[in-house]
Amino acid sequence: MIQVGIFGVTGYTGYELLKILQRHPHARVRFATSQTWAGQSLRRVFAGAPDLPLIAAADAPLEQVDLVFLCLPHAAAARTAVAALAAGANVIDLSADFRLKDAAVYAQWYGGPHPAPELLAEAVYGLTEFARDDLRQTRLVANPGCYTTTSLLALQPLMAAHLPIAGDVIIDAKSGVSGAGRAPSQTTHFVEVADNLAPYKIGRAHRHLPEMEQVIGWWHPSPPRLIFCPHLLPAPRGILANLYVPLANGLTEAHVRDLYQSTYAGEPFIDLLPAGELATLAHVTYTNRCAISLTVAGGTLIISAATDNLVKGAAGQAVQNMNVMAGFPETAGLI
Repeated sequence: MIQVGIFGVTGYTGYELLKILQRHPHARVRFATSQTWAGQSLRRVFAGAPDLPLIAAADAPLEQVDLVFLCLPHAAAARTAVAALAAGANVIDLSADFRLKDAAVYAQWYGGPHPAPELLAEAVYGLTEFARDDLRQTRLVANPGCYTTTSLLALQPLMAAHLPIAGDVIIDAKSGVSGAGRAPSQTTHFVEVADNLAPYKIGRAHRHLPEMEQVIGWWHPSPPRLIFCPHLLPAPRGILANLYVPLANGLTEAHVRDLYQSTYAGEPFIDLLPAGELATLAHVTYTNRCAISLTVAGGTLIISAATDNLVKGAAGQAVQNMNVMAGFPETAGLI
C-alpha cells in the first residue's frame, strides 16, 4: 500500500482524484486539505461524498505519507512541493508550476517569479505514455494540463517521426466548463454558458501554448508553430480538439495511420479509432482514455482527439503516473 495525501480536495480535480484513489487497490488516502472548508467534512461540499475530515494545509501530516498530490493554484503548489519534498514525500503536482523548464517563461505567462526554480530541472513532465523511464526514478512530477495532454497525444507520433510539416498547426479545442475550475466567474455562470459556445484567448494567448511548444520541441528538431484556439463548451466535462496539420511531400492517410498504430500499439489508454469513425466526448468521459481519429483532406491531416479533462487531463493521469512511480500495474484504479 502507498500512503497518500491530497492538497486541495474540494476543487473539481481534487475530488475526482479522491474518487479514483478510493477504488485504487494499492493506495490509501491519509489526509485531504481545504483552506475554505478546513474543520468540516467533505460531505458538506459535495453531495454523496464520503465523510472525510478536511484539514488546513499547514496541518497536513507529511511524515505519514509516501506521496502527495497537489491540486492547488500555481505558486501555492510550488511552495507546498518544497515542504513535502523536504519531509521525504514524493510529489505529483497538478498545477502549472513545474511544467515549464524555463523560469523566465514561467514568469512571463504566470505573472511572477517562480517560487522554486531550483526544482525545475529535476521535475519530470508526466505525459505518462512518453515518460515511463523517468517516472520510475523521480520524486517530483509535473502533471500536464488538460488541453496540453489531449493535443500532445494527438501530435506525438508525427513530431517524433520528424515528418515535414508545411506550415502552422492549428489546434481548435473545446473544453467542458469544469476545466475552468470551481471558483465562480461571470464567464462560467450557467446563464452565460448554456446555449452558447465561446472562444477565449485564441491565437497565441493561452497559458498552455508554451507548454505545448516546449514539449513538441523535445520531439521535433524544427517544430511547427502552433495556433491555439480554445473554446468553452456548454458541457460539464470533456475536451475535443481538432488539429489541422499541413503535410508536405504528399503523405497519405495510410502512411500516417501506420505511424499512429505503431506508436500506440499496446497502450492501455489510447484508442486509435478505425478509419471513418471520429473521436467524440462520448468515447472518453469518466474514463482515463484518449480517443484519436485521423482524416486526410487534400494536403491537410485532421487529427481529432478527445479526453475527459478531469481524468486523463488531470486526476486520472496523475494516478497513472503514481502507478508507474510505485511499480503498480499502470491501469490500477483507472477505467
